Amino acid sequence: MGTADSNYEFIYFKFGTNGHVSDQGVLEYTDFYDKLQNECLKMPESSDVKGRKLPYIFVGDEAFSLRKDFLKPYNVKQLTRERRIFNYRLSRARRIIEYVLGILVPRFGIFKTHINIQLDNIKDVVMASCALHNFLHRISPDTYTPSECFDTEDLENGTVTAGLRSHPSSMATLKRGNNRNHQLTG
Repeated sequence: MGTADSNYEFIYFKFGTNGHVSDQGVLEYTDFYDKLQNECLKMPESSDVKGRKLPYIFVGDEAFSLRKDFLKPYNVKQLTRERRIFNYRLSRARRIIEYVLGILVPRFGIFKTHINIQLDNIKDVVMASCALHNFLHRISPDTYTPSECFDTEDLENGTVTAGLRSHPSSMATLKRGNNRNHQLTG
């Protein structure tokens, strides 16, 4: 279970819930959910956007419960034109976590197949990879996550152009150097 911010960085990641549990069930097994329920998350104050105070919220898919701090799309059986537009915009926001994972996987080849290490060590590998993703994104964004790896949207005609994230072979990969430290290569 992971959440990411608009800067394509993980802000929360939980590992270890059974894969047969629903998304809502996975969420409910986290300390994140407990804090969300008890309003103990350290959420930023509402921001002023074009003269309106808007609260920070989380975005999920249909599997999650609707809350004042957690939005999900309208049911497809209840769509009006306005709700269809809302669902589209919500979907665009929800894709951030998918983009983050789409960047993480090609960078850390261990995620391209079954992780062939002791079960007890898998959590550490996943959590370390998430932390390394954030670190590399911050210290070397032009190489690790160049702007070309993100989708772009033409707001005039509503078209979306897929970034290189959808073609992982064209993104910079991590390579072991002679000094046994990882370097970014293009």
